[in-house]
Amino acid sequence: MPEPDITARARDYLDLDGLLTAEERALRDQVRAFVDARIRPNIARWYEDAHFPREIVPEMGALGLLGMHLTGYGCAGRSAVEYGLAALELEAGDSGLRTFVSVQGSLAMSAIHKFGTEEQKRTWLPGMAAGDLIGCFGLTEPDAGSDPAGMTTTGRRDGDGWVLDGAKRWIGLASVADVAVIWARTDEGVRGFVVPTDAAGFTATAIEPKLSMRASIQCDIALDGVRLPADAVLPAVQGLRGPFTCLNEARYGIMWGAMGAARDAYETALAYALRRRQFGEPIAAFQLTQQKLVDMVLEIQKGLLVALHTGRLKDAGALAPEQISFGKLNNVREAIAICREARTILGGNGVTLEHSPARHANNLEGVRTYEGTDEIHTLIMGRAVTGIPAFA
Repeated sequence: MPEPDITARARDYLDLDGLLTAEERALRDQVRAFVDARIRPNIARWYEDAHFPREIVPEMGALGLLGMHLTGYGCAGRSAVEYGLAALELEAGDSGLRTFVSVQGSLAMSAIHKFGTEEQKRTWLPGMAAGDLIGCFGLTEPDAGSDPAGMTTTGRRDGDGWVLDGAKRWIGLASVADVAVIWARTDEGVRGFVVPTDAAGFTATAIEPKLSMRASIQCDIALDGVRLPADAVLPAVQGLRGPFTCLNEARYGIMWGAMGAARDAYETALAYALRRRQFGEPIAAFQLTQQKLVDMVLEIQKGLLVALHTGRLKDAGALAPEQISFGKLNNVREAIAICREARTILGGNGVTLEHSPARHANNLEGVRTYEGTDEIHTLIMGRAVTGIPAFA
């Protein structure tokens, strides 16, 4: 937990707060207070015990954090920048808790909100926005991660309904979810289905043990002849455009969230360096320590500028998918480096859960992999730069 002697300049070197509106700062401060009160005091234990704190989900709903960038159906209708600021503060607490908000809002709720029927929206979205219901998003498969076009899960018509068969892997929250959005190959192309998780033939099993994202849940899903009514399909989209649209929403939040983890690691290291004394001086007085801290400040401030500019573009309706890849690739990669470097300032003490940098670094290995690996985002950017696709 950062100490009071960290100056305003150390926290916000370029005065980026001056680029935010009063409403944006108020929302940011509200989420920060929630993280300080409900996540920071408990996260080491939750991480150690691999416990997802479902008990705080309704509190997140009451703050308007679930589906916060959506409008109607109990959703807060916040801007893209406000959603990003919330992701920033949540991941300063822990990546696993920010991931929950992303899976719930940017993936599951967005899919229903963008592509669902009015009945589907009214059935699921208000409860999900309130935190009374949890959703998950089933796209990745055991043999189809970076290449979702290779999915083998199928949906076939059977009389007036549908039957789903297949498997999904690394699906966040599936074992505690009430509803799953499942993407499957059909005779009509890839379609999305709204699947109550108590449907016969639907099984979710948590993947354990994990070294990353321990305060979250990731699962294998088995779909064994899951029968659904005709109106279970999301009618407003066909093909991979549907899941990719939702993935871009999640990727956008990640570029903000990763900087939250980096900022927390940096502030933890700075506070430690100011109070830890060696050779008669605080280690913050040593040149090599100052270089490490300055390098962290440089990348955090640049990463936040990238995220904020991207958010302004998104709010203006001018954001391209390849621009999201810029932020996701850069900010997660730099955040991992910052957290690892912050750990070195803490010395041996940094490998304990008393301090956050190593936990953040472990979590970010998961964040670096999901919603598009470094390699995938590099090739998305490479296609935009050269005009030549290097992958199918």
